[in-house]
Amino acid sequence: MDLKIKGNSAIITASSSGLGKAAAAALVKEGVNVVINGREQQKLESALKELKALKGGRVISCQGDITKKEDIKKLVKTAVDNFGRLDHLVSSAGGPPAKSFLETTEADWYKSYDLLVMSVVRLVKESVEFLKADGGGTIVNITSISVKEAIDNLVLSNSVRMTVIGLMKTLSKELAPGIRANAVLPGSHETARIEELINSQVENAEFENYKEALAAMSKSVPLEKIGAPEKLGDLIAFLSSPKSDYINGSSIVIDGGSASSNL
Repeated sequence: MDLKIKGNSAIITASSSGLGKAAAAALVKEGVNVVINGREQQKLESALKELKALKGGRVISCQGDITKKEDIKKLVKTAVDNFGRLDHLVSSAGGPPAKSFLETTEADWYKSYDLLVMSVVRLVKESVEFLKADGGGTIVNITSISVKEAIDNLVLSNSVRMTVIGLMKTLSKELAPGIRANAVLPGSHETARIEELINSQVENAEFENYKEALAAMSKSVPLEKIGAPEKLGDLIAFLSSPKSDYINGSSIVIDGGSASSNL
């Protein structure tokens, strides 16, 4: 299927690995010119090499920390200076640490809010004038199934990510019709974040070893498997395209049917 986004330009944050990189790969394959971003230069260079090997759009990297205003300004400027336009913003960030409520400090709360919420606020404010140009653009936030169902020992993710959903819904109304804003809510996918959570479960003696914890996680999914990141990338590419031009303000779950929530 031709998604009609060839020649467009996109920024994807936290895209040196995991779901952000999967989103970048999907857009590059559709002919979109992409700026990838991450804090660690070595990981960023490795991702850049991998993405450049794909047939499709151009890929450049911009190292930076999305909790810093100056790095966000540099990221947006890099896209516009190199590609002459900005059509799509895909916001992603590493998850906050796995902790219980009583283990979580005030500093943890502020740091998580800055990472998950204020980074998106600043990215959108810096990007909005460019997203409005050339017929309008899209914003997709990669968040978590934890906004639908609280996950044990993830009080920061369960709480702070809810704010991003409220932000996306508000943006979908205030920025329409020129800009559409949606969120994707992934469940368990094969990423370093899942490895971190599984290792935390082993350390907390919930399971004897990594293999046992992974098997239990897979069994908890009705489809009996952990998600492949590239499938989430395909969803983001679709939401960034005119093929989805009546989807706005939605939070779309991609979890293999794991969540028990009706909504």
